[in-house]
Amino acid sequence: MAKTIHIAAVSIPAFSHQASIIEFCKKLLHLHHHYHVTCIFPTIDAPVAATLKLLQSLPSTIDFKFLPPVNKQDLPQDVSPAVQIQLAVSQSMPSFRDTMRSLHSTTPHLTALIADPFANEALEIGKEFNLLSYIYFPPSAMTLSLFLHLPKLHEEVSCEYRDLTEPIQIPGCIPIQGQDLPEHFQDRSSLAYDLILKRCKRFSLADGFLVNSFLELEEGTVKALQEQNRGNRGENRGNRGKNRGNRDSPVFLVGPVIQTGPSSEPKGSESEYCVRWLENQIPKSVLYVSFGSGGTLSQEQMNELAFGLELSGQKFLWVVRAPSDSANAAYLGVGNEDPLKFLPSGFIERTKGQGLVIPSWAPQTQILSHSSIGGFLTHCGWNSVLESIVLGVPMITWPLFAEQRMNAVLLTDGVKVALRPKFDENGIVKREEIAVVVKGLMQGEEGNGIHHRIEVLKEAAADALKEDGSSTRALSQFGNQIENFLALK
Repeated sequence: MAKTIHIAAVSIPAFSHQASIIEFCKKLLHLHHHYHVTCIFPTIDAPVAATLKLLQSLPSTIDFKFLPPVNKQDLPQDVSPAVQIQLAVSQSMPSFRDTMRSLHSTTPHLTALIADPFANEALEIGKEFNLLSYIYFPPSAMTLSLFLHLPKLHEEVSCEYRDLTEPIQIPGCIPIQGQDLPEHFQDRSSLAYDLILKRCKRFSLADGFLVNSFLELEEGTVKALQEQNRGNRGENRGNRGKNRGNRDSPVFLVGPVIQTGPSSEPKGSESEYCVRWLENQIPKSVLYVSFGSGGTLSQEQMNELAFGLELSGQKFLWVVRAPSDSANAAYLGVGNEDPLKFLPSGFIERTKGQGLVIPSWAPQTQILSHSSIGGFLTHCGWNSVLESIVLGVPMITWPLFAEQRMNAVLLTDGVKVALRPKFDENGIVKREEIAVVVKGLMQGEEGNGIHHRIEVLKEAAADALKEDGSSTRALSQFGNQIENFLALK
């Protein structure tokens, strides 16, 4: 019987990241039966409720620990939730070190650490215990390439990235306008940018990167990353890098990793009703509209979206959240206000035969997999993007925050499986534009081409996860690197 290999994995206090690393750990253990994983979660105020539900269905080979909570009121209140999360993670590092010391003293001892990119201070602690240290990267390989390239880009560019007249060339990726870089890159004097830059410089501590993507989706990017890392890692790691297993493949595309366990929310009348409603619709006739677990629209934009959907004449299922002037206001929790009261007067009555509005939450994978769904208007969070690809649903991109603009560029200009509406000079998508784009995806000739390409990508995603698929092979190579490390100890 193979010796048990114990790995620690640390995430951040955000459900999308925690759900992704939990699903990755389940996938890892399905392939490597002698592994044992302890998931470690920093918290703000209290554990994420949706994560607690996911943890109820873990196999016995996955343990979890919540670090002592950071009080949200002790964090700066004038910064974005993403910055608050990073600061909370930093404050949690002393308790993380204590937890690692406790785990390392047990049998079997820890062998490796896997860290979220926004918790990569943990890599420094991993080195204190002589562990192999990896970054599990929930977003795309394109975003990883940007993060690895940022220190160089920072030195080469003196102005704000959004002011550049020429597109930015990220290694292995399609050119991208500066305004489409992640939101925290847009003000180089901000705390948010300073934190990102420091984290990107810390990436050199990683012995490898586990990326939630697949070869057929981002082949050019991963080849560029592998070539870049072959040239750089020896310089960064010094003599200690000599014991590091497979040096030729430090980037492992192990996706698509999407949630496959029980729903993160309890079944209720609303979620059951929306599925029953879909049963009465024509195949591929319904546009699903959702902005993820944290995205919010302003009141003005919410009104325009409502009128645009109505004007399109297309069937829709819309998950509505209360409006906010902050695009990620719901990222650290949803308020108690009834979101339906913010819709335009008479909207629900006028569209009763055309659409269905669900407040706050709906069973997304169950909806996307339904035969009635013919399109997905999405905020382009990477989890949602991968779910849409795996289930073969064409997209309309509506990025709100984080790296979502980059994802939109990849989907529309790269693999061409989505349409992107135009925002006006005030950052609003008008109702007429919404109606045109929705009809274009659901009925137009361009939409037909997108439907064909997403089916091809769906098959490629399924192939990547097969026993001999590219992602399964990458996960095996990751395991080989750990085994080689142990053999040399």
